[in-house]
Amino acid sequence: MPVTREEKEQQIAELTERFRQSQVIVWTEYRGLTMPSLNALRKSLRPHRAEFHVIKNTLAALALRRAGLPVAEEMLSGPTAAGVIAGDIASAVRALSEFAAANREFIIKGGQANQRFLRADEVTALTTLPSREVLLAQVLGGMKAPVSGLVTVLGGTVRGLLNVLQARSRQLEEAGA
Repeated sequence: MPVTREEKEQQIAELTERFRQSQVIVWTEYRGLTMPSLNALRKSLRPHRAEFHVIKNTLAALALRRAGLPVAEEMLSGPTAAGVIAGDIASAVRALSEFAAANREFIIKGGQANQRFLRADEVTALTTLPSREVLLAQVLGGMKAPVSGLVTVLGGTVRGLLNVLQARSRQLEEAGA
């Protein structure tokens, strides 16, 4: 049964919103994969706030334009599907890469992070990124280090002043005795 114009507009609107909310889009070719294997991939992506959609190329191009993102024509050729990642990039790309390693029919064509296009090897390099929690811990550690240093320096100054006052107090006690 053919898809009506209203249904296509609704699909484009949903895709546009997903593309706007995404941090990274991974373009793939899925030719030859079964629905159960694609569903298993979708299930493995869910915990990372990522989705996998089989998309008609013309609808994907329209949705990208409406989302204000560039269109990579070379990635939108042949049977196309997109991994739309809104959460943990490294874990989601790792799940896609592991799926590609287990299924030779699944090919990562490339991706895009906002306005920047990524080659397939750059997409797989994203798996080396630390998780969000580790990145946050590193940022907090970097913010904490100068404050800790300041407290240590100030503590040393106060401690030195106390030592001088105690020594002077002892000196005055000995002189008065």
